Amino acid sequence: MEISRREFIHRMMTLGFSTAAATALFPLAACSKETAPLPISPNAPPSTTAPSPTPTLTTPAVTDGLAVVRGKSPSAITEAAVKALGGIERFVKPGNTVIIKPNICVAYHTYEYAATTNPEVISTLVRLCRGAGAQKVSVMDQPFGGTAEQAYLRSGIQEAVRAAGGEMVIMSRAGFKETNIPEGKDIKKWMVYNDALEADVLINVPIAKHHSLARLTLSMKNLMGLVLDRPQFHFNLPQRVADLASLLRPELTVIDAVRILTRNGPTGGSLDDVKMMNTVIAGTDFVAMDAYAATLFGLTGADIPVVRAAAGMGLGMMDLSKVKITEISV
Repeated sequence: MEISRREFIHRMMTLGFSTAAATALFPLAACSKETAPLPISPNAPPSTTAPSPTPTLTTPAVTDGLAVVRGKSPSAITEAAVKALGGIERFVKPGNTVIIKPNICVAYHTYEYAATTNPEVISTLVRLCRGAGAQKVSVMDQPFGGTAEQAYLRSGIQEAVRAAGGEMVIMSRAGFKETNIPEGKDIKKWMVYNDALEADVLINVPIAKHHSLARLTLSMKNLMGLVLDRPQFHFNLPQRVADLASLLRPELTVIDAVRILTRNGPTGGSLDDVKMMNTVIAGTDFVAMDAYAATLFGLTGADIPVVRAAAGMGLGMMDLSKVKITEISV
């Protein structure tokens, strides 16, 4: 079975390899569809140990805690949240290619309407990635309303990203490829944006907001911007989003809750529906993060069908009592 570079590294890390070791092994593994036998010394005694069972594909995500940072400056709280996780260097190494996936939902509202990710949150992440030595930092999305060019400009994200040293990418149809989803329960393959599969680092940066069908759109739902035929996803939406999350598994997720959209999502349109929270949530367990973000709306993770589906697949921890949550004010 052919797998992407990022998926191979994820699987090696679950078996105890370091990121560097897994990356070094990828060229050898990618050149063959068969598993090469391990070398055996001619002087080695015959093994009397039974072979270890082959690990299953579904493994619980490692819950290493969430950073919840509050303050008036979107840039400062974003940087503090990443620092609380160990710094951007934990995720981005010199020479890496990085894709940042915000929510750039519409071309007819500025970010103040809480339908699109805050530009300062995005530009701060671009700056941090470049400072860590990233070779290229690309930012992209597929808007729900209007063209990408219009939405990139109107949201304020384009100007902020370019000023920070990143690039905005228009996602062409030719960039998608049919991709197997080994752990998928409802969907086993889909057209997924290939660069997101092949990048060294994927950073998911949704805005926390109401959604008329999903109840809330948070980190996992935001990944739908990396697939084609999104209307088809709305058949059994919670499970299909969880299936997609099992494939993409971003290295870092940062939820923008500087402003949240409390009603009439996902596009919004009235400032009366926007609530200032001045909060950023960062972590690696997207199930726990979405469960925490739900509390900003007076809900729990169990109230959100996508979160329940992903937790049922072992993709993360929905029970926040078992998650270390570090809260910081800046």
